[in-house]
Amino acid sequence: MFKVPEYEINERITKLKKLMRKKAIDAMFIVQRMDFFYFSGTAQNGYLYVPAEKEPLLFIRKYMPRAEKESSIKQIIEIKSVKEIPGLILKYHKKIDRVIGFELDVMPVNEFYFYRKLLSCEKCQDGSGLIHSLRMIKSSWEIEQMKHTAKISHRVFDYIKKVIRPGISEMEFSGIYETYARKLGHAARLRARNYQSELYNWHILSGSNGGIVGMLDSPATGQGTSPAHPCGGSNKLLNRNEPIMIDLGTNINGYHIDETRMFAMGSMPKRAENACRAVIDIHNTIIKKALPGTMLDTLYREAVNMAEEMGYKNEFLGPKGYKVTFIGHGLGLEIVEPPFIAEGKKDCIKSGMVFALEPKMVFEHQFSAGIESVFIVTDTGGCLLSSVPVDIFINH
Repeated sequence: MFKVPEYEINERITKLKKLMRKKAIDAMFIVQRMDFFYFSGTAQNGYLYVPAEKEPLLFIRKYMPRAEKESSIKQIIEIKSVKEIPGLILKYHKKIDRVIGFELDVMPVNEFYFYRKLLSCEKCQDGSGLIHSLRMIKSSWEIEQMKHTAKISHRVFDYIKKVIRPGISEMEFSGIYETYARKLGHAARLRARNYQSELYNWHILSGSNGGIVGMLDSPATGQGTSPAHPCGGSNKLLNRNEPIMIDLGTNINGYHIDETRMFAMGSMPKRAENACRAVIDIHNTIIKKALPGTMLDTLYREAVNMAEEMGYKNEFLGPKGYKVTFIGHGLGLEIVEPPFIAEGKKDCIKSGMVFALEPKMVFEHQFSAGIESVFIVTDTGGCLLSSVPVDIFINH
């Protein structure tokens, strides 16, 4: 059975308490599923109450036997209703703390009002920043989990290279390699903190479908992704001699890897191949320069300047008027986490941060070119966690 080690849980809670004391937060009430898992080791239906000066209380609605096996929290209490929690806090701790922190970056307003009233808070604070600051720095144990996920992702990309063929639709092909990934333990879903996101495990953009217009609907064929779900793949058939971008998110035991590679069957048009080589050069340079203390915005600017010097100012990070302003994002228990290698981000990177770096170009109405790999920041620069070769894959 997969289990987060007890020492890992204890260290996370100890660090959280230290941050809480600095911010004068008496207790944290944690309900968001991945934060809950991060600090308790289980993702069962429940609530985690972490006082700054006392031991945490883990309240479980369903399923208690599994929570007891998975969690290293000493005090696990089965409840039938969330309304039991105030009385149980009084029973075990003799009082309910005055200043309570909540995950206000994601907690729905009505839920917040309910918990605030339930716990009779004198003062509520946003504690999500404390949680983000801890989760941004990955422990050695977490890095090992992500390395394992990276190995599974590598196997899936190797499989893609073997089975890709012309005449099959983007959507059908994505189903083929997703099935293979499931056999290797892929959780079949990706976690995200943004309530507006519906995350696909895969995105496949072939030929003109990589040029944005074709992503919603192709005027020439009438084939495209659903307007209500404009992601993933479409009914467009894969063809020989066209660039094909495959973006795969992999989730094993909660830990994510996010990777993109370019494919072609037969040959890739020279213009597309040159663009792919350019983003690989940007990718490799940014990883080398990802030293602790480097400002996030500095890395972003370096990538943009490189693209402009190579003649790709108009295409890098999207077409004019629709460019994104980041080239990388943190990831771990969620596919997109802080921090972001983005325009205007003045925070400095630290050793132990993990990023998905994704320099990409869009040639409007024509094709996309890009790459995405996961790396960890070390004292001497970035080091790849991804094990998929940093290259273009062409089946002749």
